[in-house]
Amino acid sequence: MTDHRIVSRQEWLSARQELLAKEKEFTQMRDALSQWRRDLPWVKITKDYAFETPKGRQSLAGLFGGHSQLVVYHFMFAPDWESGCKSCSFWADHFNGLAPHLAARDVTMLAVSRAPLAKLQAFAKRLGWSFPWVSSGDSDFNYDFNVSFRPEELASSKGVYNYQPLKMQMTDLPGISVFVKDADGAIYHTYSTYGRGIELVNATYQYLDLVPKGRDEAGLPHSMSWVRYNDQYGAA
Repeated sequence: MTDHRIVSRQEWLSARQELLAKEKEFTQMRDALSQWRRDLPWVKITKDYAFETPKGRQSLAGLFGGHSQLVVYHFMFAPDWESGCKSCSFWADHFNGLAPHLAARDVTMLAVSRAPLAKLQAFAKRLGWSFPWVSSGDSDFNYDFNVSFRPEELASSKGVYNYQPLKMQMTDLPGISVFVKDADGAIYHTYSTYGRGIELVNATYQYLDLVPKGRDEAGLPHSMSWVRYNDQYGAA
């Protein structure tokens, strides 16, 4: 911070305009990439999935909540865990308040985990979350969308994550999947992203990328070791 180059306002403005040209180029590239994403072919969902929800047992179709588009955040919370993943909780801290804005564009967004609904609800209450969160513990949903892995997959190294062989021994990992339902009720899988692909929806990281220190994660044991549950910052 103290070694940073200090210049006149006019020199700063010149450098900022040079960066602005790059930012505009990036924005145009991002718009083109987003269109490419929307143009992906779809895969029809033919398997029945059941979810434990506050409204009782529901199918995948029931999760759409009257809209034609559904965004699922795959939240890491295995049935035997006492708490949800700390990193996924960092992401989930941004979900409250999304619903009315997404609904205005015909989208329902929710989180899905394998842990029982009671555990999800207790954890959500602790951290002050109100977004929809359902359990897929009784179905193959997490396994089919490559965010949960059975013991035999881990033992044989046959698991797949982020479209390549799994290189870790985690039973659950994060991701985002998107679905659409047509007028006849057929459901299609349109998109999934994993790993750093989910950073796009983390507003804190987007803000940190604007400030001089950035994410300030260099030298940490791992990039997100600074993250805490939102009720534990400042704790000894």
